Amino acid sequence: MLVLKFGGTSVGSIENMINVKKIITDGQKKVVVLSAMSGTTNALVKISEYIKSGHPEDALIVIDALRNTYNKTIKAFITNQELYKTVFVYVNAVFNTLEALVNKPYDVLLYNQIVAQGELLSTFIFSHYLQQEGVSASLLPALEFMRIDKTNEPDNFYIQQNLNRIIAETPKSEIYITQGFISRDADGNIANLQRGGSDYTATIIGAVLKADEVQIWTDIDGFHNNDPRFVEHTKAISNLSFDESAELAYFGAKILHPQTVMPVSVFDIPVRLKNTMAPDAHGTLITNQVHGEGIKAIAAKDGITAIKIKSVRMLLAHGFLKKVFEIFERYETAIDMITTSEIAVSLTIDNTTHLDAIVDELNKFAVVEVDDYMSIVCLVGHAIIFHADTPNLFQILQDVSVRMISYGGSNNNISLLINTSDKVETLQKLQRYVFESGSVLV
Repeated sequence: MLVLKFGGTSVGSIENMINVKKIITDGQKKVVVLSAMSGTTNALVKISEYIKSGHPEDALIVIDALRNTYNKTIKAFITNQELYKTVFVYVNAVFNTLEALVNKPYDVLLYNQIVAQGELLSTFIFSHYLQQEGVSASLLPALEFMRIDKTNEPDNFYIQQNLNRIIAETPKSEIYITQGFISRDADGNIANLQRGGSDYTATIIGAVLKADEVQIWTDIDGFHNNDPRFVEHTKAISNLSFDESAELAYFGAKILHPQTVMPVSVFDIPVRLKNTMAPDAHGTLITNQVHGEGIKAIAAKDGITAIKIKSVRMLLAHGFLKKVFEIFERYETAIDMITTSEIAVSLTIDNTTHLDAIVDELNKFAVVEVDDYMSIVCLVGHAIIFHADTPNLFQILQDVSVRMISYGGSNNNISLLINTSDKVETLQKLQRYVFESGSVLV
C-alpha cells in the first residue's frame, strides 16, 4: 500500500488533475490524499475574515465568485452527464451551506467549518472524475476517521480503528481518495491540522496503515539546498534523514509541513517528495539512513521576534530561567532559539499573540528588549557541528549583523538570527560559500 498526497497546485487546474490521474493509475493499490484546489483555502479564509469583521455582503461576493469558478471547472471536467449532475448538486450544496453560514456568529468552530469545504470539494470532484475515466476508486471521508485529541495531537488509535473499518466496509478499490488537512476534534466538531496539514494527514495515514511509502507530490522536485525563491542555481537533494528533513521543514523549507515526518519515522516508512509537473524526476527520499556529512541545505524562517531579558538577579541565581520559561508556558508560546550570558537570556518566538502580556510579566523582575522583523537562517546536515571546517562559514557573515547563534543545540543544525532585511543577502552568500565548486563544507 502506498499513500500519495497531492497539494493544491497539483489539483489546481483541469490539466493538473488529469496529470495526477496519470500518476496514480499505475496498478498499485494506494490511498490518495488531496488538498483543496489552488486558491480555494485562501478564498475561504477571506470569507471567514469578512464574517468576523461584520461584512457579510463582502463574504457573499467571494462565495459567488468561487461558486462560478467551480461550476465552470466541473462543466469542463466532468463530461459524463449523470456524474456531472451528481457533482453539480454537491458543489452547489456546499456553496449554499457557505451562504447560510455568513450571518452566523463568528467563532473558531465556524472558521473550521468554512475552511474545511475546500478539501471536501476537491476530493468529491476528483473521485467522480476517476469514476468517469473507468478507474476503480472510492471516497473515504476523512471526517469519519481523522480525529485530534484534547491536546490537538492525532488520536492514532481512533484513526487506525476507524480507517481500517471504513476501508473494510467500502467496496474494494485500486485507489482510495480522502481529504487532507481536515479532521474532527475530541468533541466531534470539525477541526483541522493547520495550514499545510495535508502532508501531516498523509503520514498519519501511512503510519496507521503501515504503508510501504508515503509520497508528497507538489510543484517542486524535492527539498532544494537553498530557497529557490531568493537564490539562483539551487539543486534538489536526493536523500535526507528524518532528522535533517524535520529541521529544514521547521526552519522555513516550505515544501514540507514541519510535523510531517514524525508519524512515519517511528516505523521507518520512507517519505518521497516528488514534482507533479516532472514525475520522472528523482525528488528527495527521506529515510532513517544518513547519506553523507557536512552541510546539505539552508533554509530561512521569517516572522521572528527576539526578546532579551536582562537582570542582575540572574547572576549566580537558581530558578531564574524556570521563572522565565513558566511565563511562556502559561501563554502557550513556543521558543525557537535561546542563548544565555551571566546576567541575560535572549530568545526568539514566532507567535506574538500574547507578546504584550508576556513582556508585562517579564518586566516585573527584568529589563526587557523586544526586536521584531527578524529571521532565522538554518544550516542543516548530519553532524555538521563536528565538521572541522564548519566554523569557517562564519567568516563570510562579517558584513551581516548576527543577533544570535545556536550552535550545538542540535548536531544537525546551526541557526543564525538576523534582520529580515539581511535575509536574501545572507542566503546568497551562504550559497556561494557552502555549495560552490570546491567547498569543503559539503
